[in-house]
Amino acid sequence: MNKHILIVGGGYVGLYTALRLQRRLQRELRGGEARITIIDPQSYMTYQPFLPEAAAGNLSPRHVVAPLRRILPKVRILNGRVTKVDHSERTVTFQPPEGAPRQVAYDVIVMAAGSISRTLPIPGLTDIGIGFKAVGEAIALRNRVLHLLDVAESTDDPEVRRKALTFVVVGAGFAGVEALAELEDMAKDSTRYYRNIKPSDLRWVLVEATNRVLPEVGPEMGRWTLEQLRERGIDVKLETRLESCTDGHVILSDGSEFDAETLVWTAGVKPSPVVNDSDLPLDERGRIKCTAMLTVAGTSDAFAAGDAAGVPDVTNPGQYCAPNAQHAVRQAKVLADNIVRHLRGQQLVEYRHKYVGSVAGLGLHQGVANVYGVKLRGFPAWFMHRTYHLSRVPTLNRKVRVVVDWTLALFFKRETISLGEMEHPREDFRAAVATTRR
Repeated sequence: MNKHILIVGGGYVGLYTALRLQRRLQRELRGGEARITIIDPQSYMTYQPFLPEAAAGNLSPRHVVAPLRRILPKVRILNGRVTKVDHSERTVTFQPPEGAPRQVAYDVIVMAAGSISRTLPIPGLTDIGIGFKAVGEAIALRNRVLHLLDVAESTDDPEVRRKALTFVVVGAGFAGVEALAELEDMAKDSTRYYRNIKPSDLRWVLVEATNRVLPEVGPEMGRWTLEQLRERGIDVKLETRLESCTDGHVILSDGSEFDAETLVWTAGVKPSPVVNDSDLPLDERGRIKCTAMLTVAGTSDAFAAGDAAGVPDVTNPGQYCAPNAQHAVRQAKVLADNIVRHLRGQQLVEYRHKYVGSVAGLGLHQGVANVYGVKLRGFPAWFMHRTYHLSRVPTLNRKVRVVVDWTLALFFKRETISLGEMEHPREDFRAAVATTRR
């Protein structure tokens, strides 16, 4: 066979495709007749549905990531970025963390580059805004919330205190609602350790441009979620847009203005920029144009899936598969099998899915679910949320570690310590050096 399969991206699609190829092509890989390479900036895959729990301290951040080299011993992992794809020449330009870029040749390419946060040109967004797609962002957000509780406890200035205790989340999809619910639950629980902060002092604002929250779980469950959030004292602003947040002064389209130290941006995603630096065809939404067989339309030896790919939904003609983890994991299985069929000259099959449903966590012991038409809320939905995602975490190793974290949380209170200095570990040393020079 002697083919080089290059996978751009080590997320859901990249990891699960490589894992299945590693099993299906075991003999060829051992004999050197086929090679698989993954290129990704990180050496791990992040299981994003668990980011809210990591941010809230229910899970260790190391347990929501899967190390690529350990899971894929027969796959070569290159850490860095693909800056250009020249499929006509079957090469990509690879930029490692250090050193000059170089060309990497391939026979078959899999575009699994995923997505990045879709932002808007809003004044001040880069000043206080933070995304919620990476484990680093989740932990930085956790540290920030806890640090601001410390700030509020230690100041006598009411304006500083009010600004520190105001938190804004933009976007009411899965990421926004789950992040807000878990962090609000953690912050409220943490107030028991502060003398001068009560749960009612915390202000959480959810800003959503449409007229509903969690559209993925259906109108009825979405309305229930909205009621639950408002009962918890969360200020949910529907059909409202963020106009500005310069210097932490938030201005919304409904005319309201207030100061906030923290703003979480979860208002959608867009394909990774690498898709624009390739000669592969794109659709009207800027995604790689695909067929139902997960091949790149009009090309040979090229496959794509996940957030960066426009995959037709054959169960709903005229529509495309949504950019979510459920599709990514299922597409990866079909994608890997189709690559094997392609290498062996066999007929490819279409990606066809049956909608399972959606589950969302709303903090400890609270959730909402719509699975196979069965609608659940409260504790049963929360339990289903955890059970479903535990079944999707790659490797037994990670499953066991997650269960251990959850079990310990039943007997011990979660940690509410800010370790924000981890984000700037050299500051104290630099200050010591500066003092010495004086």
